[in-house]
Amino acid sequence: MAFFRPRVSREAEVRYHADQEISKSFPQLLEKARQAEKTLRELRAAAADEIELMAAGQAFDRALTEALRAAEAGQRATFGVKAYDNRIARRKAKATPAGAMWTAEVERLRTLREENRMWGIPGVPRPLPATR
Repeated sequence: MAFFRPRVSREAEVRYHADQEISKSFPQLLEKARQAEKTLRELRAAAADEIELMAAGQAFDRALTEALRAAEAGQRATFGVKAYDNRIARRKAKATPAGAMWTAEVERLRTLREENRMWGIPGVPRPLPATR
């Protein structure tokens, strides 16, 4: 007696392999984000002007966003190819040690990025238009 075992979709396999490739760059992107954060902290300690702080804050935000995208891809790839089509498989995979590690890393990076967006990028006032 043969049992029917549904296979995953071709789209899920393609996305899985793409996420595996993207997640390989995670360590380099995380190091890039650490360097951007270090630069931002050094500028704050040196009491740099707001233009430099804004540029450094925006560079840190871009680096965090790239690292976050790679971490999310690593999380999806760790969950496995079945998790792309099946929410139950995704939920089960999240409970494994590797899935929990990636989930915690994604949440940490999201929190760090939101904190930087709220408090790390100073707003530079716009110049007022000249009046007569």
